[in-house]
Order: sequence, then structure tokens, then C-alpha cells
Amino acid sequence: MYHLTVVFRADREYEFHVHAADLAGLSQETAREWLQDEFDALECTPSNPVGKVLILDVILNVAKYAGEQRFARGGEWAREFARAVVVALDRPVVRIDIPAFMVG
Repeated sequence: MYHLTVVFRADREYEFHVHAADLAGLSQETAREWLQDEFDALECTPSNPVGKVLILDVILNVAKYAGEQRFARGGEWAREFARAVVVALDRPVVRIDIPAFMVG
């Protein structure tokens, strides 16, 4: 099982549990493409306007630009985001801290 937490404030954390069965058929490349497509659709501004945009920047900006309400609702979009992040990073536990702009 994978665990993703998205933090908007100390008292505003949203947790998602992703089971291995939820990841069937999702490759790292497909996960990264989904994140990049969302980055583009949300018209995110890269943290570093010069050079390559790193996957961590893509993840942070997608979470930030998507807004807290998408995570609070916990709907299909939030589940897809959680799936894409855990596959893209290949980590069992991920914490996305929007105010600190950090992925841990």
C-alpha cells in the first residue's frame, strides 16, 4: 500500500491510500504524462522558468494550482493524482507540503 498526504496548512491535510491493485497497468511514463498534462491544463507556472521542469516541480505545481477543494472532495481527480504521484516517484510514502513547496 502507498500513502500520499497533501498539506495546504497545518490543519488542512488530505490523505490518500493507494493499493497495489489500483496501480495495475499504470507505468511510470504514463503517470508522468498524466501529471504533465495536468500541469499544462492548469496553466501552471514553472518554479524555475529557465531549463527543464523537474517532476517534483510538476507535482508541487499541479497540487497547488488544482487547489485544496479538489483534494478535500477526494473525488476521481484526487485519486488519479495520488496514483500518478506514487507511481512517478516510486515511493511508498509521499508528503506534498504546498506552503513549504516541498515533497518529502
